[in-house]
Amino acid sequence: MNIKLRINELTNIINKANESYYVLDNPTITDQEYDRYMQELIILEEEYPNLKKETSPTQRIGGGVLNNFNKVTHKMPLLSLSNVFNEEEIISFDNKIKQTISNPKYTLSYKIDGLTVNLTYKKGILVNAATRGDGYVGEDITNNAKTIKSIPLKLTEPIDIIVRGEIFMDNNTFLKLNNEREQKKESLFQNPRNAAAGSIRQLDSKVVAKRNLDTFIYYIFNALDYNIKTHYEALLYLKKLGFKTNLNTILVNDVKDIMKFINKVTKIRDEIPYEIDGIVIDLDDLTTRDKIGATNKYPKWATAYKFQPTEVTTKLIDIIFTVGRTGQITPNAFLEPVKVSGSTIRRATLHNEENIITKDIRVGDAVIIRKAGDVIPEVVRSLKEKRSGNEKKFKMINKCPICHEKIYKENKMADYFCINENCDAKNIEGLIHFASRNAMNITGLGDRILEDFYNLGYVRSIIDIYNLKNKKENLIELFGFGEKSINNLLENIERSKNNSLEKLLFGLGIKQVGEKNAKILSKEYDDIDNLINATIEELTNIKDIGSVIAYNIVDYFNNNKALIKELKKLNINMKYLGIKEIKNINFNNKTFVLTGTLSISREKASLEIEKRGGKTSNSVTSKTDVVIVGSDAGSKEKKAIELGITIWKEKDFLDKIKQ
Repeated sequence: MNIKLRINELTNIINKANESYYVLDNPTITDQEYDRYMQELIILEEEYPNLKKETSPTQRIGGGVLNNFNKVTHKMPLLSLSNVFNEEEIISFDNKIKQTISNPKYTLSYKIDGLTVNLTYKKGILVNAATRGDGYVGEDITNNAKTIKSIPLKLTEPIDIIVRGEIFMDNNTFLKLNNEREQKKESLFQNPRNAAAGSIRQLDSKVVAKRNLDTFIYYIFNALDYNIKTHYEALLYLKKLGFKTNLNTILVNDVKDIMKFINKVTKIRDEIPYEIDGIVIDLDDLTTRDKIGATNKYPKWATAYKFQPTEVTTKLIDIIFTVGRTGQITPNAFLEPVKVSGSTIRRATLHNEENIITKDIRVGDAVIIRKAGDVIPEVVRSLKEKRSGNEKKFKMINKCPICHEKIYKENKMADYFCINENCDAKNIEGLIHFASRNAMNITGLGDRILEDFYNLGYVRSIIDIYNLKNKKENLIELFGFGEKSINNLLENIERSKNNSLEKLLFGLGIKQVGEKNAKILSKEYDDIDNLINATIEELTNIKDIGSVIAYNIVDYFNNNKALIKELKKLNINMKYLGIKEIKNINFNNKTFVLTGTLSISREKASLEIEKRGGKTSNSVTSKTDVVIVGSDAGSKEKKAIELGITIWKEKDFLDKIKQ
């Protein structure tokens, strides 16, 4: 028997069976046959390891155990979608599109309740899979993605391409998984999305392989480079390449057809075998998307209609108060457990004192609760007609529930604050925020562990986090903390020292300085010392930094000089490591289009343009300033000539970069 030919034959049989079963939903062989072929292939590859390929279907079984997930910087930001909730908001979205183009068409598709995955292929071979993360930096989950049988390891064409999709778990798989966990007395997953997210982040890919995750792929980066002009064409091309796409996608001409589709899907939502939380509305014409543009968070050419949240009735047992990292006191409803959209809800937000009094919500009331945006549980209203007379009227507390110091409310503010610098709850929340993913991203230092470390006296400040290495032996002795997990945690803490300045600024928890403002400030000042020396007047001259935020920044650094000094001693990076703009009149505030084959990668060329204050676009329009032309340039060069747009050869581009 020719071993190489037999391995190739088995590979083809199994790949075809996977595509038929997981992508086309049309099985061609029995489970017993599939298992027999797979077992034979495993044996042959073990006996002849030199003949095993990276694209072998045996890769889907799962392999070694990782210590952690490496970070991946996305070549293009993975933006979220804005939300609309009714016909009026859809009409408004449509009208904004029509300000740029007439007679737009839209593709409508199910909004899968899963987690985003970014897949990169080189010459048709899967080389990387990454989570969305914060949209700019995600986690490398390539080993785990290879276990998902609807993700092709090899495309039908040997091309370089980056695609985006959604990883999810269908309802039957979810129920089966929870039944198994219940029998093993393990904690249950709240819903399929929670189960999918928990599964894909398993460090052992063999565990992931057993979870039967699935995908739908729906987006091609730089689709115009493949001569694809519409979103619908892109979906057809994805299917041709071997990806699983959602068949429940239609093309419509107006808002009337959008609403008709939404109403139809709303009626059958419970019959769909996987969770969806809305309908995605995409402008079909890809050539006009750049004209419409995007915000920092959302594209303006797409939005998501979110289904009305499910409302259920339960009983309000008590009102309890929590303390946030800024000292904000929040009243929360303690409820009789009730299921809402697949999750068991025991607590819900009541927002603030004014909200409770206005709605006249009382302890003992029957209340309506829902998930706001299908995520955050909130109390909508009380059912006053069901009152027995034994309900208790709400009365706002006047002391912090943790440190028992007096709380304060500033004029015209809705919220009360604990201003005690030594309040345990406030300090714990601040530490949790510092270590969180969007701040310093210290994997392994989650809420529960930080709370334990705080109560045991190991971590009472940010500085203590970086001195945990001195308490390694004590930590290993703690219940549940083995040497391997502690080593991983300490490595992650050390790694966080290299974060860019904006991560540190956000993590410090300066009042009203969120992620966006932290990045704006980091870009503007480059180094924390420059920011510390900034005045309120200087800060308010920066776009998006108002007088209140400026005051909070100056006040924070005036009161935390010792902390910054200690952080410097620990060698924590205090500089901005992102893209730094180089003033260059050839690029500043100009829009560029790259076409043809360049000697440097398009990613690098785009980065050089962005560094100098310019931006790149995929299509040539009247708003394009310069088209940079490589060899074998096509229609984009011709269009630039027709529109009279400046054209640079690659040599011109490289020369101007040096200026």
